[in-house]
Amino acid sequence: MEQALSSYFVFYTVAQCGSISKAAAKLFISQPAVSKSVKKLEDSLGCRLFFRGSRGVSLTEEGTLLYEHVKSAMDTLLLGEEKLKRAAALGIGHLRIGVSATLCKYVLLGYLKDFTKQYPHITISILCQSTSETLRLLEEDRLDIGMAGTGTYCLPHVLAFDSVSEMEDIFVASGQYLALLKQRGIQEQEILQNCSLMMLDKQNISRQYIDAYLQKNQIAVRECIEASSMDLLIEFAKISLGVACVIRQFVEPELAEGSLIEIALPAPVQKRTVGFVYKPQKTCKALEQFRDFYLKKL
Repeated sequence: MEQALSSYFVFYTVAQCGSISKAAAKLFISQPAVSKSVKKLEDSLGCRLFFRGSRGVSLTEEGTLLYEHVKSAMDTLLLGEEKLKRAAALGIGHLRIGVSATLCKYVLLGYLKDFTKQYPHITISILCQSTSETLRLLEEDRLDIGMAGTGTYCLPHVLAFDSVSEMEDIFVASGQYLALLKQRGIQEQEILQNCSLMMLDKQNISRQYIDAYLQKNQIAVRECIEASSMDLLIEFAKISLGVACVIRQFVEPELAEGSLIEIALPAPVQKRTVGFVYKPQKTCKALEQFRDFYLKKL
């Protein structure tokens, strides 16, 4: 495209007005400036675009052909402006969130439930994967925000962390399973060393955190059953398959009703922080609205 868009806009306005003077008034520029712009466009295209007469101007055959294409382009631009204004007025946007399946169910959904009521026109995409994968996608700008719990990893320096809650790792089992261990002569302080210990897989940040705790307290695990989700660990514990390492906040109903019992530990597992992770320099209206939303809830 040899001509600037401004030249085509002047041409479009003159064609619509049918007059150099009317186009100049509409564009808030002088008549000579309009005439010069049209002449420059004609010279560039090598053809005459307007017939000039005492009553104004009219399109030549070549001008009519060009006008059809310029009008189509202008209509598309005006439609884009209208949609952009409507999107801004309605708060339309798209937010991509990365989170583990456990944190999604037990923490994130609580925020999204209220957020979507307040911003119903924002589309939410949720990618469930490990915390390490969420952090990688955030660094690559393939996510807008993620949810993670502190653990054994170091947060990349390009990412910021907004703490929103705490979580506490505990070990639980059914009364039936604990009774079975007691029949075998296993004392309460020896349960973790002599039970079927059920934990998340080794790639999980929570599992790595617990492995560090066990090593620090010199607790040697004889038998370990791995699961891909905390929901499975909770269900396994309820049917007496072993002792499960879970988050206290996620089993409060079971602890209250007695279907699961907390195992006493030689030393408590240090609480971890749960929060949202994002790039501070990232500009996204939906992200700004989401951050404002959850920060107000703190």
